[in-house]
Amino acid sequence: MVMGGGGFRFGIYIGMYAALRQAGKAPDVLLASCGGAIAAAIIHNLPDPEAQREWLSSEQMYQFWCSLRSTDNAVLLGSLFRAAKRKMSNASAPVIPDLFTDYLFEIPPQLPFPAATGTPEVDVAIIGGKLLFDEADVGQPRGQRKLYAETVFCNERAAAALQGMDSPLNAPRWGDHAVAQELLTDSSVAVTDAARISIADMIYFRCAQHRGSEYIGGVLDLFPVEIARALGTEVIMEFKEAFDQVFSIPAWRAVLGVDGNARLRYANSHLADMRIDSSDVSVVLEKQQLQQKLDWLRNRIELRMPPSYEVFVQHMQDQWQYGYERAQEALARPPLQQPPIRRANRHSKPLGSIEP
Repeated sequence: MVMGGGGFRFGIYIGMYAALRQAGKAPDVLLASCGGAIAAAIIHNLPDPEAQREWLSSEQMYQFWCSLRSTDNAVLLGSLFRAAKRKMSNASAPVIPDLFTDYLFEIPPQLPFPAATGTPEVDVAIIGGKLLFDEADVGQPRGQRKLYAETVFCNERAAAALQGMDSPLNAPRWGDHAVAQELLTDSSVAVTDAARISIADMIYFRCAQHRGSEYIGGVLDLFPVEIARALGTEVIMEFKEAFDQVFSIPAWRAVLGVDGNARLRYANSHLADMRIDSSDVSVVLEKQQLQQKLDWLRNRIELRMPPSYEVFVQHMQDQWQYGYERAQEALARPPLQQPPIRRANRHSKPLGSIEP
């Protein structure tokens, strides 16, 4: 099962997994990126679905979200100017980006993962991207240089299945992007550490440090359907909404050199045996997540937290229920039948680490 993106609505994946498990269709492997990696780590550490659901709305999780803070770079007008500059350029990752200091929000050093209990029922593979440059290179023209090595953090069995495979982005259809040909695997990283790496972003959060290396997160490949095919004989994944054309697509192009919606269209039409339709998630769950607050008077971008723990619990339960019901719908459809198109939304929210 691919858990790609999700932002702070990652609770939908825990609901999806619960429905699949209840129906006797639980996946053997969770292939996760960005917010989906948090859900995968919770499922891995807590085999019982009810414990997973309870942890999703736990006091620990709430305190974690409340501890997120804006950086000095979260200046509203400056951020809008940089977004407009990216929007006006069609160049594919023309310069080496600053993923070290130019980000909007600080993450606490420890993510709210539960201690492992019992024997995991599912293996987990998590997507990240090892940086092939350092801070001294920032701002230099990229030319033809590759800047990221797609990396799968997984166990040895999964690593053996991926041996010799190129990055899915190593195909002519994806153009002059900044992702290297070789697909790396790493079996030495704990699931929770891999999840922390995977939520590192290109706009919102700093790149992640681990054992002397720096990583961009799973935003590098939110739809790793080719990797999923290499890991299993049956693939379950979402049918997702489009990226917005104002902020997300220009950011993908400027940092990764990839057309995010082209990659999404490919993933939405290829290589999956079951589709769970989440294409209306930003409409149905518009408020059930952390949101950005644009403070024009202070010229700041802040995070708007749920006003109380009780509201937070309801939001997370709404996320779980949405995922559970969408998975039930998918289970009721005949195999290989595509889900019906839900409400079209040309102004869909980004699918990366955090959504406005």
